[in-house]
Amino acid sequence: MPDATGLELLAGELRDADGEAVLDTVHAHGKGQIVVAPSKIVWVLEQLKAKGFRSLMSVHGVDYYPEEPRLGVHYELLDMRAVDRVTVKLRVPSDAPTVPSVTPHWPTANHQEREVYDMFGVIFEDHPDLRRILMPEDYEGFPQRRDFPVGGEPVLFTADEAEGTDYTIGVDADPNAGVE
Repeated sequence: MPDATGLELLAGELRDADGEAVLDTVHAHGKGQIVVAPSKIVWVLEQLKAKGFRSLMSVHGVDYYPEEPRLGVHYELLDMRAVDRVTVKLRVPSDAPTVPSVTPHWPTANHQEREVYDMFGVIFEDHPDLRRILMPEDYEGFPQRRDFPVGGEPVLFTADEAEGTDYTIGVDADPNAGVE
């Protein structure tokens, strides 16, 4: 991880090249994070790639509910030569959750962006195949958002279907059974 000084130097170089790209830096728990403007994500990642951070290790979605901008995307980059890691973060409002896709430059982001879309509803512009990857195509809502209803659907066990007790909690069972 870049130390605090290294992180500021890295962010300073990005700011010098484009004053609107870097919004903030955070160094906590030995980890460096650069907060960027959503419209600049492709440019920032390309600049970091040129500086040695050639491996995009992961793309994650985050929900900062109730804060706005509410939805976040985190990109974990690795410089394997220097054994150095940096996180690039951005945030978008829930009413316009659009971010440029980095998939054309980082093919490993393809399925990870689809997962963030599926779970959080962040739309990645110019993604080659943006569709649900974990949930059914007709599923409504985004299950990893913090305001998503908890509880979900009962799990069906088809082995018990013949007796009419095919749910995890016996729906057809006597609620007073075992109570004296």
